[in-house]
Amino acid sequence: MKQGHFLSLLFAVVTIVMWAMPNQPQGADVTMVSGKFNSVSYTPYRPGQGPLDKTFPSPADIRADFALIKTQADGIRTYSSVEGTVAETNARLANHTDLAGLAQQAGLKVWLGIWLSSDPKHNQAEMAEGIREANEYPTTVTRVVVGNEVLLRRDLSVDDLIKDIDHVRAQVKQPVAYADVTHFWNEFPQVAPHVDIVMIHVLPYWENTPLSASQALAKMGTIIDHFKTLFPGKTISIGETGWPSAGRGRGPAQTSRVEEAMYLRRFVTLAAQKHVDYNLIEAFDQDWKYEDEGIAGANWGIWTANRTPKFPLQGGVVENPAWPWYAALAVALGLALYAGIGFREARLALPAFALGNGLAFAACGTLPYLYDHWLWLDALVNLPLQALFAWEALTRADARLARRPPPPAVSGAEVLAALRRGRILWSYDALWFLFLAAAAIDQARLVFAGRYLDAPMACFIIPAIAGVLRFYTKDFPKPLRWEELLAANALALLALADLVIEGAQNLEFVLWNIAALVIAAPVVAKMPGRRARAAQPLGNMKP
Repeated sequence: MKQGHFLSLLFAVVTIVMWAMPNQPQGADVTMVSGKFNSVSYTPYRPGQGPLDKTFPSPADIRADFALIKTQADGIRTYSSVEGTVAETNARLANHTDLAGLAQQAGLKVWLGIWLSSDPKHNQAEMAEGIREANEYPTTVTRVVVGNEVLLRRDLSVDDLIKDIDHVRAQVKQPVAYADVTHFWNEFPQVAPHVDIVMIHVLPYWENTPLSASQALAKMGTIIDHFKTLFPGKTISIGETGWPSAGRGRGPAQTSRVEEAMYLRRFVTLAAQKHVDYNLIEAFDQDWKYEDEGIAGANWGIWTANRTPKFPLQGGVVENPAWPWYAALAVALGLALYAGIGFREARLALPAFALGNGLAFAACGTLPYLYDHWLWLDALVNLPLQALFAWEALTRADARLARRPPPPAVSGAEVLAALRRGRILWSYDALWFLFLAAAAIDQARLVFAGRYLDAPMACFIIPAIAGVLRFYTKDFPKPLRWEELLAANALALLALADLVIEGAQNLEFVLWNIAALVIAAPVVAKMPGRRARAAQPLGNMKP
């Protein structure tokens, strides 16, 4: 018992150190030119709101946003003159207030966006409202951006786009811009004579061949110089650039708060050196973007969706400011698991704290990213099941080491039969098979449609630890039927394929695919064919 208490204290200290080390302040030596950001993209939606379900913030919410943005930026860029703006919100309230009017009250400049789509009627409404607002606030609206990535989406032909740009340009006094990614400015240079500002989007994270943040910044200067040469006499502006603070890695393009802060600081310095103005994407994280772009799409903001700043403009950046809470949770869960088996088996102190840390990691990788009701439902199912499985795995290991007889085995066939009858079996074998099958399904999604999907390590960290425990206690699954064999072999083969697809630079997916192989390994290692070949005398082996 005393040894168990000592080990508990030791692993509690180790746990705190493990959570603290990656969350020390970083990047204090990377400074930014003094002053505020030039402009930030502003989309007004708060958690639970978005354009897909037509829910919008109130004018009071937008005023609060503008007061916050004013502390860090001189202006905002909008994307639509109608959709999701104060104009649309207040049209329902019969109390119309212009977005530019609120910006003027806050002392912010506006790059006013006019959203062009494939719908001519919608485009006419957008242009009419944008023209009216630009003319009503001639000093607040400093440029009008007619169309955003229209050519990228192929919503309009280049000729139709030019007609709309000319129509707006003839009726406003401000400089007019069109915004698109660099490829389409190179492909359709005939747009440039019709605008005053060539506005380019440079989002290295989303490139088909992604670059690391440092590589991207080295390339940025070359891109700016190229367009100054391509369009002499035109103002070149960076309409969008930024870096996500969370989400899947894409080769060398890794996401984190530290990476976002370092990218923005270095970019702002580069923009000052190149004498180009810019707009950063974006002011606030937008939860609704998760549906189309995964976790990364929802995490480009300088502030979180709850309007909390992610990092200071100068000084060190802490990757996860909430780490002490997760460390405390890991210690509490590790102690609870070890106490549950009476602190009596010294060999299980490390597994108990590994499982406790795994559960804290699962919470850390799940709770901050509950963007819709489906994700809430997933969390309400997955986290309790992982907690139950952690307890089952530890008590089963305890029984194995004490040589107590195991409970009757449950096969995958029995688990599926129970599900067809609307029942769930709660035994260790049943939970293990459910996680094994679910991991194989998730792995197939990653291999065949994984561009916006994140590595599901948080959902399967406990089964991965349990897989190691199975080898440690020589507790291999039996009986092995086609259900277990299919799930395990599919998971293993898909994990190997995903390792090749993601590449060695993507550490997040390297670790996930190793974890997937560990989950599959107890079955693969004990496949019936492997045992038969191992038992066959060498002289009887067929070529």
